[in-house]
Order: sequence, then structure tokens, then C-alpha cells
Amino acid sequence: MVDTVVKTKLITPYGGKLVDLMIAADGLADARQFASTLPSIQISPRAVCDLELLAIGGFSPLTGFMGQADYQSVLDTMRLTDGTLFPMPVTLPVDPSPHIEIGKSVVLRDANNNPLAILDIEEIYEWNLQELAQKVFGTLDSRHPAVAEMYRWGKVNIAGRLRVLQLPKHYDFQDLRLTPAQVRERLESYGFENVVAFQTRNPLHRVHEELTKRAAESVNGVLLLHPVVGMTKPGDVDHYTRVRTYKALANHYYQPNRILLSLLPLAMRMGGPREAVWHAIIRRNYGANHLIVGRDHAGPGNDSKGQPFYGPYDAQEIVQQYESELGVKMVPFKMLVYLPDEDRYEEEDKVNGKKVASISGTQVREDYLGNGRQLPEWFTRPEVATILSETYPPRYKQGVCIWFTGLSGAGKSTTAEVLTTLLLEHGRQITVLDGDVVRTHLSKGLGFSKEDRDTNIRRIGFVAAEIVRHGGIAICAAVSPYRATRSDVRNRVGDDQFIEVFVDTPLEICESRDTKGMYAKARRGEIKDFTGIDDPYEPPENPEITLNTITFSPEENAHKILDLLIERGFVRSLN
Repeated sequence: MVDTVVKTKLITPYGGKLVDLMIAADGLADARQFASTLPSIQISPRAVCDLELLAIGGFSPLTGFMGQADYQSVLDTMRLTDGTLFPMPVTLPVDPSPHIEIGKSVVLRDANNNPLAILDIEEIYEWNLQELAQKVFGTLDSRHPAVAEMYRWGKVNIAGRLRVLQLPKHYDFQDLRLTPAQVRERLESYGFENVVAFQTRNPLHRVHEELTKRAAESVNGVLLLHPVVGMTKPGDVDHYTRVRTYKALANHYYQPNRILLSLLPLAMRMGGPREAVWHAIIRRNYGANHLIVGRDHAGPGNDSKGQPFYGPYDAQEIVQQYESELGVKMVPFKMLVYLPDEDRYEEEDKVNGKKVASISGTQVREDYLGNGRQLPEWFTRPEVATILSETYPPRYKQGVCIWFTGLSGAGKSTTAEVLTTLLLEHGRQITVLDGDVVRTHLSKGLGFSKEDRDTNIRRIGFVAAEIVRHGGIAICAAVSPYRATRSDVRNRVGDDQFIEVFVDTPLEICESRDTKGMYAKARRGEIKDFTGIDDPYEPPENPEITLNTITFSPEENAHKILDLLIERGFVRSLN
């Protein structure tokens, strides 16, 4: 960690203290030798992103994962214990083990077992999921991706002195992976006093291009195009595709001295208003003094009842409230529309009845990319349209997960079997992940405790997500009794490519169909924690489709699902 005299107000990091690269040449060899003697913890991809931003100063003034006092203060007041505004907890959750003891040191490793840092454990403290979810995200609804993910986090947080051995390895776009200090240095060389940062996790179309140019011109400054390439909302366009589009735009459609493209290895929380303030702090550390804040900035979409988690302008209002303290001025994302008769873009509230053209996000995915149609040039640049069309095949070639859930004996497997045949008839390739079969192979050895059930469902979800990512159809039939776990799988697959099918068969009907006698054994107490008897089943609150297996046959129900898949473009009609 290095303290440096700051030359201009523009490059002063948040908190006034420059946290530079936390890898010191002195003593590094000794630290690595010491690390080889220590026990290790493999940390999550989210924690790896957090560690990188801690190490390079992106989370200044933080220099390590939060201890209990700072964590609680952030939850309650959006401030660290010293009073510094910081709205998002940055912690390291782990499961208890013999290696996790105060006074011990552990090596933090990534998924490939690369050693990243040594943590000298000074604090171990429990955290409460409900408290964190309610105070930070304002909801306990497991449709929120962060809330669903929390069920997989470790039971305790650990904190202490952090000695970084190396940054996470990145082999892609290395010329764009700049530290805050490097970004500030480049921005200073441009000679402008103001920098407008644009937070993005989606491809940029013409309206975004126009908006960012206007924003930079309005403050006579530079645009910091700063896309997130760590973790975004499940189902978002992958960062490889997005960065290719950003490079094409930056190289061909912006003045070279008015734009800097740099990648941000952030793991987003999709935390709405709180996250917007956090984004402002991070961009301050990278040298920006303005931030474009959009409608529903960092919002995760809709909850389990189909309502938005956050209000459309909540994020703008909270950033504006704190902009003096942040040193970052909020620039609202103004909705622009295209005027075809005048070949220009105008703010939506200034159109005054003129003819407009627009394409929604749904239309982009379904009507254009989903049908193999090229996006029009007034909507997106040809280079961007080409990249997107290369990445996204027609909808009927894209993957989708059909997730059957319901009580044992509800009719999930029978309906799934019929649906499989119908989809094969329509030319789609199918992988069936049936609960009983999976337990024989993928989850052999797991019991029926809540923890083991969740592990089983998440394993199915992992495989299903990989199938979907590679363009296949995954049909999953498992009791999957808990909403939070199903939501976690949905988030892993992506909301647009997840079809939840609730097989809504009453318990008494399921018992009457029980050829294996499992319900009878559960009633006699021979089987414990059996779903529907002495363990709850949590029905979906807003499934894509609900099936009645009393009135309708498996064939009829399978055709209902097929009709929905045809309607959504995942399957082509034979007619």
C-alpha cells in the first residue's frame, strides 16, 4: 500500500487516501514461501472479484474484508465506523473449519487453486441472512439474485490483515484491465478537468452512444466507459461479447481524446439505490467526478410477484443526495428516441408529437436476434449488430431449462417423458435430469437433509445451466421443495431461459399414486423429513406455467408446455 501526494482534485481517490497496488516487491518472496506452509481456503468467484478491487484500490478506503464493527455499521447506517460513507458490505464468508481460528493465517486461492493472498485471521463473526438481505437489498424475496445466492455463502465472515501475493489471472483484453492509478494517470493526460463515468453491463446501442457523448460534452470532459466484467445479473450478455462491441464503438465512433475504455472486475450485487452510491465511490477511485445513473440503476428486475424490486428513480435520488460528500455529480440517464424523419435522437419528453422509432430489449432478443434478423443501423452500429448476431443464434437454437417442481408422485417425470418425445419430434436435442436418476449418479451418497437436498438441486442446476449455455434443452424433474434454491437455479440459468413448471397435484392424490409406498413409510415414521409429511413444500409464487394433473392427462399437459415454448420461440411449429 502506497500513499502518494495527489496532483489534482480530479485524481483524488475517495476518502483522500491513495490505495495503490497492494503487492509490495519487498518481502514478496518471503510471503510466498510462508504461504506454501499454510492451510488454504478456496474462495468464491465473487470473493475473488472483491479481493482484486481491494488490492488495486477500487474499494478505497477499504484495504481488506470488513470486520464485524464496519460490517454492522454499513448495514445500519451505510457508513464505516469512522463515518465514511460506504453503502455495501464487502466481507469474506466461509464455512467454519479447524483452519479458521483467530491468530491463524490462511491462503486464499481461486477456483484454479492459484494462491492470491494470505489472510491473518483477526476476526470471526456470524452474519444473519435475513438481516443482510432486508437492510441492504430491502427484500427477503429469493428472486433477488443476491438473496438467492446468500444461501450458498459460508456461515461466518472472517477478516484481518491481507497480504496480496498476486492478482487474479486474466488472459482476455489485458490492455484494457487498468488499475485505478493507471486510469487516473491516463485521464489526467487527456487534459480535461471533468470525467463522466458510464456503468454498463449491456451492449451499447445508438441511444447509449448519443447519451454518453452528450454527457461528456455537457461538462466539457472525458467519458470513462467502464463496463463491469466480473459478475453481473445472471443471463446478461457475456463480457467477451460486450467488450468487443465497446472496442468497436470506442475505436470508430468517439473522439480518441474524449473516451477511455477500461474494464472493471466488479462483482455486482444488483443492489439498486445502495449499489448506485457504491458505483459512484468506485468511479471516484478511478478518477471520475460524474456518474451517469440510469433508471432502475443496478436493479435485478422483478420480484416473485412480478413487481420491480426498486423504484425507477430511487438510485438517481440517493446518488444526488450524497453527491457533495462523494465528490461525484449524478448525471441522469435521459431516455432518447430516434426521429426517423429528421435522422436524429431527441430526449423523450421533448418529442412533441413527432414520429419516433424504437425497439425494446425484448424485441432485440426475440424479434431480431431470436429470428436471425440484423438490427437496423439507426438502432445500433453495424459492427455491434454483427458481433451480436455472431454470438446469439436464432431463438429456436438457443438453450432453455424446463424445471418441473411438485410433490413426489405429482406427475413430473411422466409429463417430462411425454414432453421429451414432443421436443425431439420438433428437432430439439434434449437432456433429461430426473431427480431419481440424478441421485443414482450425480448425487450418489447425498442424504435427504435440507442441506443435502439443496446440494442435489444445485448440482442439477449447474448441469442444466451448462446445457442451456451450449444451446441445448434441459428438462429437470425434481421435487425441489424450497423456493430459495429454485430461485438460485433460475438465476444461474438466466431468467429468460428458465421455465418453471409447477405440477400442482394435491397431497392426497400424490399419496394415492405412491407405488413405492414412500408416503406410507413417512406416515409411519420410518422415513424422516419427507416432503409434504414432516418437511414443507414451498410452491412457486409466480411460475411460468401451472399444471393440473387431475383434470388433464400427461399428454395434454406436455402440449401446454410445448405451446409455451413455441410461443417464446424456443421451438419451431411443425405447421
